[in-house]
Amino acid sequence: MALACPIEKLGDVSFCRDYAIRYPYVGGSMAKGISSVAMVEALAHAGMLGFFGAAGLLIEEVEAAIDQLEISSAGLTYGFNLIHSPNEPELENALVDLYLRRGINLVEASAFLALTPALVRYRTHGISRDAQGRVVAPNRIIAKISREEVAARFFAPPPERFLHKLVAAGDLTAEQAEMAAEIPMAQDVTVESDSGGHTDNRPAMALFPTIKAQKNIWQKEYNYTQPLRVGLGGGIATPASAAAAFALGVDYLVTGTINQACVESGTCDEVRKMLAETRQADVTMAPSGDMFEMGVKVQVIKRGTMFSMRAAKLYELYRAHSSIEELPVEERQKLEKIVFRKNLDQVWEETRSFFTQRDPRQLAKAESDPKYKMALVFRW
Repeated sequence: MALACPIEKLGDVSFCRDYAIRYPYVGGSMAKGISSVAMVEALAHAGMLGFFGAAGLLIEEVEAAIDQLEISSAGLTYGFNLIHSPNEPELENALVDLYLRRGINLVEASAFLALTPALVRYRTHGISRDAQGRVVAPNRIIAKISREEVAARFFAPPPERFLHKLVAAGDLTAEQAEMAAEIPMAQDVTVESDSGGHTDNRPAMALFPTIKAQKNIWQKEYNYTQPLRVGLGGGIATPASAAAAFALGVDYLVTGTINQACVESGTCDEVRKMLAETRQADVTMAPSGDMFEMGVKVQVIKRGTMFSMRAAKLYELYRAHSSIEELPVEERQKLEKIVFRKNLDQVWEETRSFFTQRDPRQLAKAESDPKYKMALVFRW
């Protein structure tokens, strides 16, 4: 009979050593503070790694979370989310500015389809060499991916074209740009298989071995001083599924939706009850709010909610029409009565108020582009 392996020894032990945690377990970030301060605190104090769900929040709200965690979890390891914001690159930049200013040296990069200047700036900021000549990058990224081509971008060093721009802007020295060629964008890459939220619905049994083999190729090519690691998330909600993941050879685990049902999550008891009662066939794909115009979809609960059908209808109308004014009268009335439960002019005023505070440049674009204005209203 084989002896039981201590939980601390599962996965790659260097993961726990490098992040000063006890268990190879990560509580992934969930948007709008669902991965709350309380959740990050609980994970950190239990010897695990938690990421605050900064996506969808105002900069002031994210900074307030930093203030709280600096006090409650001083000396412990935790991180913050940095989500790809293709429609709001200024927001992505502002978040990086905040993280650099406040000394947040660990982020979970999620939903990235490609690298961005802001992400590269975060990774390379403050890069130097130690007394032994080794490159030291104070800011670390754990990338959450579900595609081979995206994984390749994170396994590789920062792109030269971005480094040149950072040097030209005065954000990096030429010497630092040379150092950056010796490190990967992310030492740790999380394979996100079929999961809640943003997902490509990839099966873990097929996707993880593919990315792990890819990791070995990149490690051999660049011979990084600190070897690359690959974790797994998506559908890990029981001890059995966690054991299966470790048997597959993961270096660490990442959980998400299962944590939303915890009392520490930044959601309500009604949602926790829905999650507790949800079965595998009770989910479906629906248009994403943050990447609505791109047609990106997220996995959501369909049982007991009309969200997926209504979101699909909104996207259908968006594709078919050029502006709110162009909507057929009957369709507009249905939206106002059933979906929004208020006049679309009211919805626009609320949307305008939101973006006045969050990102006024979106309003300028909406005023000159009626279809974009419709997208902002539908994302409300």
